[in-house]
Amino acid sequence: MQVAAAQLAAHLGKGLRPLYVLHGDEPLLVQEAADAIREAARAAGYSERSVHTVAGAHFDWSAVLAAGGSLSLFADRQMVEVRIPSGKPGKEGSAALQQMAGQAAGNDSTLTLVLLPRLDFQTRKSAWFGALEGAGASVELPPVERAALPQWIAQRLARQCQRVAAGEEGQRTLQFFADRVEGNLLAAHQEIQKLGLLYPAGELGFGQVESAVLNVARYDVFKLSEAALAGQLARVQRMLDGLQAEGEAQVLVHYTLAEDIRALKRVKDAIAAGRPLPLALREQRVWGLKERLFERVLPRLSPMALDNLLQAAHVVDGIVKGLKAPGWPPDGWQALHRLASELCLAVAAVPPPAAGGGRSAGARA
Repeated sequence: MQVAAAQLAAHLGKGLRPLYVLHGDEPLLVQEAADAIREAARAAGYSERSVHTVAGAHFDWSAVLAAGGSLSLFADRQMVEVRIPSGKPGKEGSAALQQMAGQAAGNDSTLTLVLLPRLDFQTRKSAWFGALEGAGASVELPPVERAALPQWIAQRLARQCQRVAAGEEGQRTLQFFADRVEGNLLAAHQEIQKLGLLYPAGELGFGQVESAVLNVARYDVFKLSEAALAGQLARVQRMLDGLQAEGEAQVLVHYTLAEDIRALKRVKDAIAAGRPLPLALREQRVWGLKERLFERVLPRLSPMALDNLLQAAHVVDGIVKGLKAPGWPPDGWQALHRLASELCLAVAAVPPPAAGGGRSAGARA
């Protein structure tokens, strides 16, 4: 069975399943969910715990199977924790996990907890994951998206009886907080706890948050891609500065932006050739949040605008590899800023009218 992350506490309050699978890439959320299960298990009498971390192609699965299939020597009930950081158990591991799922049925002396990273669609359809999910409960722990981060911060503050001011001032405070911790949820959690230590319960002013919260944001190129497609120019520029400060490779940043531009062009051409938009997106392997962004921005992009973006991406490809281009900054990061800005401005342009005059996105790009 599947259990929503928000419903895990209520689920645990009704009784434990013999097996739990947690999958997600956000360490804080996985840790909190695992701690909740461990606490419920201890309360139910699972007083002994063994941990097995799957590492390397030659991991010995027999020890895991033996732990799950045997009674504890020191307690009536035990908890067996299996961590698979790669999310790929391999052929032997796949068979072992299916056997483990079979052992879990009807076994009230052992509770099994399997920890996995974020899983792709194909892995979630695998036989071993299906067996685990069928024998117990799986909990997906998706990351907190940037748009939801201010509300997440407000909810965490409320847990410690703190809040920001109402109205525009409070929203400004939450946005400032989110900007400082973006991409680093564990740091956000620590900064929230620090506010609880520094200030009493009640309302927090902007000055209090500003003086207490450090700039601990962490950025990645995938979030940069989403921000650019959303036309969030200020955020994109801030993320590029952060990536540069963190030593990210210019070539990787360029590849991410250029690949989005190429995908937009391919989907646009497919639509012009008569392909339905959903089919064109699937063919280009565009899904999830990026699929929704493509659906929104494609009507705003004329063929000329996309051609201009493709040409700009080609120029910047040479600059980040050491070449010079007339009319472009010689520094790779400055060129990436300009390319990202052009993409943001193009996708944020007002779409042209269906008929008659009007200025197209391509005319401005």
